[in-house]
Amino acid sequence: MENEQISLPSLLLIVVLGGLIVRYLFFSPAASNTGQPRDAAAAVRQREVLVERLQQMFPQVDRRTILWDLQRNGNSIAASTERILAGRMETPPVTFQPAPPPVSSTTSASSAAQAQAQAARSKPAETDLITRYKLQSKVNSSADAQAADSQSDSKGKAWSSNREDRQSALQRRRDEMIIAARKKMEAKIAAERAAGAA
Repeated sequence: MENEQISLPSLLLIVVLGGLIVRYLFFSPAASNTGQPRDAAAAVRQREVLVERLQQMFPQVDRRTILWDLQRNGNSIAASTERILAGRMETPPVTFQPAPPPVSSTTSASSAAQAQAQAARSKPAETDLITRYKLQSKVNSSADAQAADSQSDSKGKAWSSNREDRQSALQRRRDEMIIAARKKMEAKIAAERAAGAA
């Protein structure tokens, strides 16, 4: 008790440490505490990454709804996933119109080129059934007489055990159905034209 004085260096050390503690607890930047990026562009990129992840897991949920939910819950994938699984996703209000997803020009150009190339490979030139099965001569000739003959032939015969007979009978029936459909379509078009002219 004789020496109850505090020395100047120890007082200075206590003040500095106290100031650092107060600054750390009360004045630290929110971005460093929550893991959020500081600039707006980085925040948009991070949110788009989160939306893409959620859309990969839940393709039935649209992008706008996911963005609305992420905005409301502070970009928490876990919370959004729980809401989707529980069926508690709220539809965003009409006034919520997010920006379209950013698309890089190199990615979009290459994906468009790939889609066109794939479509060209998978989709041959479209032809009608008359051309595909070479039925033009049957359409131009008296198809009614030919259809009547083939119907009487097909009704008179039972299912053949010979493979070639069955195949020719099925092809004949296919041809008759195509020609009949063509005639119905032509009659419908003619009726529409007549009704339009009147």
